[in-house]
Amino acid sequence: MKKIQMVDLKGQYEKIKERVDSSIMNVIETTAFVNGPEVHEFQKELEEYLGVKHVIPCANGTDALQIAMMGLGLKPGDEVITADFTFAATVEVIALLQLTPVLVDVDPINFNIDVEAIKKAITPKTRAIVPVHLFGLAANMDEIMAIAEEHDLYVIEDNAQGIGADYTWPDGTKQKTGTIGHVASTSFFPSKNLGCYGDGGAIFTNDDDLAHIIRGIVNHGMYVRYHHDVVGVNSRLDSIQAAVLRAKLHHLDEYNAARRNAARKYSEAFAGIANIVTPTGFCDNTQTICDVCDCHVFHQYTLKILNADRDALVNHLNEKGIPCGVYYPIPLHLQKAYKDERYKEEDFAVTNQLVKEVISLPMHTELDDEQIDYITKTVIDFIQK
Repeated sequence: MKKIQMVDLKGQYEKIKERVDSSIMNVIETTAFVNGPEVHEFQKELEEYLGVKHVIPCANGTDALQIAMMGLGLKPGDEVITADFTFAATVEVIALLQLTPVLVDVDPINFNIDVEAIKKAITPKTRAIVPVHLFGLAANMDEIMAIAEEHDLYVIEDNAQGIGADYTWPDGTKQKTGTIGHVASTSFFPSKNLGCYGDGGAIFTNDDDLAHIIRGIVNHGMYVRYHHDVVGVNSRLDSIQAAVLRAKLHHLDEYNAARRNAARKYSEAFAGIANIVTPTGFCDNTQTICDVCDCHVFHQYTLKILNADRDALVNHLNEKGIPCGVYYPIPLHLQKAYKDERYKEEDFAVTNQLVKEVISLPMHTELDDEQIDYITKTVIDFIQK
């Protein structure tokens, strides 16, 4: 059996090596390292794939989220509601801009932001909601957009883990995550479903005026060289990373299908096992991954371990050569940087429980049946011992 990786980037690279190598060499030979043709072509191809009017590439996913907020003109003291159970970057940029983070609990089944918690958190100072498509599963966007419209709020999608996922509206129409809110951000960190070989990110929007503002912000506030019309930053996707992303974008649906297939095999193996709760898609609200499920692209495959020692399981898997992760071990509202006397523990009952129960198993495009069988058997043996 091949060595099990949490993310097998080498195996993925070997299948597209010729295209990647030739594209990188082309950038080197042309010396168009910054804002070169590969960046512009990737931008256009990603716009077409997503069905969005504007893709603005930038240096990384955290920058993308910060720049999206800067483009909306949010002011210090404005409140921004987001999920307590997510990576710190989501709340980090809110604090960096001197906005006021408002953390709320998540849904116990799908781990995404709880819409009822959003409603309770809205105040006259609220200006925006940041839903995170956590672990690759689309958040409840029709209800979130309805709340935003009712209260005249912006919706900023954090799509760092969800690129390629489809959201199905109540009428059956589909739309890519990251194209639904007023603006969205994504990350191209190497381990993402669409990842480069360094850092990279992008902002998406269908708003022409907002796209114009953001294009200035990413380039020192310039639209004409040495004319600084807005306060900006230096955040550009370099051409080598764009070349890698162009090579991978053509395979993104294939990659996501491979992840769903691996997730389905995991869930089938764990079916009926006491103490293990497998992830679900959004479309049927059951503990299954339906045959046509495209709302989940499984950036992570995350279990809940009930009435068992999750941390001991982590150690056991590591001893057996199986990497795993706990995303996330500490709620944001308990992190030293983001503690606030406004928060009450009873308002975070789900998150406080999830951090004790969740474990993410290896998930990538190169998982094979032998590896999945070994991983699932090892987990089950531990749970049933």
